[in-house]
Amino acid sequence: MSDLEIRPASAQDIPAIVALLADDPLGARRESPDDLTPYRTAFERLAGDPHQHVMVAVRGDEVVGTLQLTVIPGLSRRGATRSVIEGVRVHSGERGSGLGTRFIEWAVDESRRQGCQLVQLTSDATRTDAHRFYERLGFEPSHVGFKLTL
Repeated sequence: MSDLEIRPASAQDIPAIVALLADDPLGARRESPDDLTPYRTAFERLAGDPHQHVMVAVRGDEVVGTLQLTVIPGLSRRGATRSVIEGVRVHSGERGSGLGTRFIEWAVDESRRQGCQLVQLTSDATRTDAHRFYERLGFEPSHVGFKLTL
């Protein structure tokens, strides 16, 4: 994996990131790689927020993974800061290579570096392989999540 670089995403990475987000059964229904306008707008907002870290994993010249790490200060847990890992995607040709593990380890290490006391993530209930992956990395399925589409 020495030829793998994990770095902040740039605006030039947006098409590759969106392609990764769309490249699974759930993402195919939610994402629209044909119109990058809303993604560019969102990226500008994220890039201007120091608590948001949109990351890519690059091998050679190809973006092969992405994730977003959000750092959230809070009052609960005695004023604890937590981080949320979102939008984790690994290129289908990279799955099983250790990239996902390295990516999540990066997010946990960065969370520690930023003073977080808790790292959390959600995963769609249908993603049973992902659930096993996260549990193997020490995450516990401790809560039931709820969403309200607006």
